[in-house]
Amino acid sequence: MRQFTSVALAATYLCLALIVALLLWRNGGGWAAGVAALVGGLALCAAIHAMVSQSLKMRTLQRGLDMVREANTILLLQMERIDTRLSEVVETMTDEAVRRSEELHDEVHILEDLVQRMGQRLEERVASTPVPDRQDGRRSHQSAALLETVRDALADNRVDLYLQPIVGLPQRRTVFYESYSRLRDETGRVLMPAEYLTVAEPEGLMTSIDNLLLFRCVQIVRRLAKQDRKVGIFCNVSTSSLADETFFPQFLELLAANRDLAGALIFELGQAAFDARGSVEARNMGKLAELGFRFSLDKVVDLDIDFQDLARSDVKFLKISAQVLLDELTETDEGLVLRSMPDLAAQDFAQLTRRYGVDLIAEKVESERQIVDILELDIHFGQGHLFGEPRPIRDAVLAETDPPADLRPKLRGSSRRRA
Repeated sequence: MRQFTSVALAATYLCLALIVALLLWRNGGGWAAGVAALVGGLALCAAIHAMVSQSLKMRTLQRGLDMVREANTILLLQMERIDTRLSEVVETMTDEAVRRSEELHDEVHILEDLVQRMGQRLEERVASTPVPDRQDGRRSHQSAALLETVRDALADNRVDLYLQPIVGLPQRRTVFYESYSRLRDETGRVLMPAEYLTVAEPEGLMTSIDNLLLFRCVQIVRRLAKQDRKVGIFCNVSTSSLADETFFPQFLELLAANRDLAGALIFELGQAAFDARGSVEARNMGKLAELGFRFSLDKVVDLDIDFQDLARSDVKFLKISAQVLLDELTETDEGLVLRSMPDLAAQDFAQLTRRYGVDLIAEKVESERQIVDILELDIHFGQGHLFGEPRPIRDAVLAETDPPADLRPKLRGSSRRRA
């Protein structure tokens, strides 16, 4: 466009110069005057053209500078807005970090106090527990040695957390984990519950083991929540822990500070323990339910269940052994029913429990054949070695859930002195 304008101006200047030259020639100036007028006109037009072009270039340059200044002003405004926003974000993050630090600080104090109390109670228990006479025979000697191993495992914090997956059926995707506690002796050998329960329960040590498991479950659920993993953990809780006047109030305080984890932490009791619970245990279960925590019953062997009582107690899961379920099935003229509920079709049992807000979990599933029968019963969850065995939490993760070393129960010296 500029090139066309320049050509048009040049043509205009030439026409003007020719017109001036012709006027001079016709008015008697002659050829010399005409040529001189033509040359002079062309020179004058060239000078004018140069001035006009320079003016246009300056105007264009000025316009470009104005645009740059405007863009720079806009950029400065945007930078100021970004800086203000960053300052707000940093301030918010700082406030959140301070708040979180205060929460963790309070939680650590709670844990430290609980561990101290647990250690004191264990020491009192050990001090009042007579050690079996070595002359009582081989069985007494083995029990004493096993009790010593359990005490040392607690004193040295050799209590491990194992997790077993609970899957959704039929997809078999992990939706929950169940936690288990395992003790290790000084050689690293894992003691199974059936091995140490015989001496730990009479000595009152199971409460300490259960309490440590509860603390670790809270910490593991917190880690999963940070990773945005929508997976819940079933954590066993004993009725003795629910009725413990020292342990439970502070544990309730810990859970109140972590009530955002309520949807991911399910407390589990055995059916027999649930049926035998007293008013104190029921009241404390109600306090946990008020915080949003749910309950599960395992070791279910009696299917004649008061579902209204389960609903009132916020029991949301029932774990029934796959073999117990299959042994309950019987064929009648009306079709397949459960022996405990002959008036109800077997495939309607799961629907009945869900009507009261309770989901069935078939546990101890060992074979694919059992899966076929379980799916026919419309059960949505399964657990067992077929889906995965209990596996220990990594040492690095477990170490973060340990109580401070100087606050761990110091039982070895007491037990060795009495031995």
